[in-house]
Amino acid sequence: MDFKHRLKELRSSFNLSQMQLSIKTGISQSAIAKWELGKTEPTASAIITLAKFFGETTDYILGLED
Repeated sequence: MDFKHRLKELRSSFNLSQMQLSIKTGISQSAIAKWELGKTEPTASAIITLAKFFGETTDYILGLED
């Protein structure tokens, strides 16, 4: 599974909209939308922020491990 699908899966499992995730992480909603569409890729600091928020490893967030 790649990053865009993993992010959407995690966000959905937490029952969060893109805007709610944005508010909770400090990452813009537009960035989250672009990532989920595969238009752009996140920075290392954004990946770390997401991993900490979801309680997962960065490798899991990136889709490198299951």
